[in-house]
Amino acid sequence: MKTKLLMTTIAIVASSSVFAQGFTGTTQNQSGFSGPTQGISTVKQVLDSEMFSDDMPVTLTGRIKASLGGEMYLFADTTGEVTVEIEHDKWFGQSASPTTNVQLIGEIDKNMSGVKVDVDVVKVL
Repeated sequence: MKTKLLMTTIAIVASSSVFAQGFTGTTQNQSGFSGPTQGISTVKQVLDSEMFSDDMPVTLTGRIKASLGGEMYLFADTTGEVTVEIEHDKWFGQSASPTTNVQLIGEIDKNMSGVKVDVDVVKVL
């Protein structure tokens, strides 16, 4: 019985030092990669997207200026404005106002009525 208890204690102590090795304190980046991304990153690039194919990846940072009804919104950054479609389940309980900075990740949707962005991820900044 004492041997079993001793072995369990040794295993717990040894594993706790292994788990602690990855901890770097408060400076650890908690949200993944932070840096340049491939694809389109401004509204101007979205609107000039004739050179890009449909479904081209987009990562936009700016503000949602207005609701256009349903799942359609008017998004703006420093380069212009574009219509974006954000399905209700993409909000994940987050809320934003016209003064809130957000990051939208999705893809270009080109059709006969124009260009919009289908949003897959909403991040309130």
